[in-house]
Amino acid sequence: VLFIFDNAALCLSLYMPLCGNFLISISLNIQKYTHVRQSQRETKPYYTSRLWWCGILLMGLGELGNFAAYGFAPASLIAPLGCVSVIMSVVISVVFLKETLRASDILGGALALTGTYFLVTFAPRSSPHVTANMVERSLVSWTFLIYFMFELILFAILMYLYKCRNVKHIVIMMILVALLASGTVISVKAVSGMITETIRGSHLQLTYPIFYIMFIIMVTSCAFQIKFLNQAMKMFDATEIVPINYVFFTASAVVAGILFYEEFYGLSLIYYIMFAIGCLLAFTGVFLIARARPRIKMDRVFSMGQIPGIPITPDNKMQPQSDDSKYGKLGSKLTCNSGIQQDEP
Repeated sequence: VLFIFDNAALCLSLYMPLCGNFLISISLNIQKYTHVRQSQRETKPYYTSRLWWCGILLMGLGELGNFAAYGFAPASLIAPLGCVSVIMSVVISVVFLKETLRASDILGGALALTGTYFLVTFAPRSSPHVTANMVERSLVSWTFLIYFMFELILFAILMYLYKCRNVKHIVIMMILVALLASGTVISVKAVSGMITETIRGSHLQLTYPIFYIMFIIMVTSCAFQIKFLNQAMKMFDATEIVPINYVFFTASAVVAGILFYEEFYGLSLIYYIMFAIGCLLAFTGVFLIARARPRIKMDRVFSMGQIPGIPITPDNKMQPQSDDSKYGKLGSKLTCNSGIQQDEP
């Protein structure tokens, strides 16, 4: 019975992050649209908009799928499936924003899918059962302590550059998000794994203090990830943020899985090599997709009347924005006039 349960759970754990990352892709585009629109009104903060909270809700549902999957499968198997959000961002741009489908988009999508196939094929199929005792032992292991100190020092240096030196570079912000994501992956897998073990009935894990410590770390790191991600989306284009965030997040999740949960323990060298090749293909694919996205004329974008359920009125026509907007290409595509802005507070 446990064998059937484990295999069914592994199959389900592959579908949950696929659907979850699809929702996350939609969420990122909705949040970017909200930032652009709020900046044009220059009135209330973005977090007062109902549309922004709809985006957060979609992100929460997507992350819930990822959370459930971490309880059954290795982190190094779940994290690379985030390329779905990159490919879906292109689909959304082509279908709804009328961007031109370039040859590099097709090649990048093919490489990303091929890399994902390698990752799924050569990633570890199972990970050790996550229990409270196992998490406590991993937290005090020398490999993790060295890794944690390195991350802590790097995080402090980047925060100094970002806050004190006012260095607003996308790579710095995405590394900050990735460093937080590393802690999120560790804590999410710990919490989800201990809940899974409790449901299986093998041993009650929720009575251990480490469960609640990891839960607090999970919530805190997620909150700060959202904060830095939203700050990045206000300054940079979503087509830049999504692929870079995917690469850094995947790398941090794989490293966390190897060092903390020893997910590749006992595998032969060929698995390491093919998994690395899969990472390289996926990373190359997402950068080809995001490279030099073309500017789109406003008359090629969907008008609001072309969206099902929204009638055409004299006030809901799209107005072009100048190309020198600090919000980049996506800002010029998604900005609507005041007739549309009145729909949201």
